[in-house]
Amino acid sequence: MSDQLVIDTLHFVRNSGLLQGSIPLVNLERLCSYLVSTSGELTYLVAGQFDEYNRPILKLSINGSVDLNCQRCLEKMGYNLNLETELLLARNEDELSRYDEDIFVDAIQASNELDVLTLIEDEIILSLPISPRHQDVKCHLSIVTEAHMAATREHPFTVLASLKRTH
Repeated sequence: MSDQLVIDTLHFVRNSGLLQGSIPLVNLERLCSYLVSTSGELTYLVAGQFDEYNRPILKLSINGSVDLNCQRCLEKMGYNLNLETELLLARNEDELSRYDEDIFVDAIQASNELDVLTLIEDEIILSLPISPRHQDVKCHLSIVTEAHMAATREHPFTVLASLKRTH
């Protein structure tokens, strides 16, 4: 990644920090390995605040569209990203291990030097489907398969009748 955007997470939260901007997809090197095309950009918003229990959190919002490879037909498939994530900041490893036990909490350890763009890229990669596929009505392979099935569909006993004639 060519540009780095580094924050002190707890300082960012205490000062109600706010970062927003856009990232060209080509700058997200790890994400590019998942994509069919690297054209376009994503917008992001990172806000530092305290939750209802006065715990420090980073709120991330990431929006845009990426092109993935459909695993069914192997054609390009547009995938919309509308991520809203809250990351609880653990002050030490003990606190982090306590948060990790709660399945409803996403936590990271607070850092003096957190690369925000790397964090954004991590969240995007985690949100991608394991096996991206078009919906059946949009998938090229499904349309071809249905057309083939309709053309070759015949009565199931027709084959038996032809066997009876040959023996």
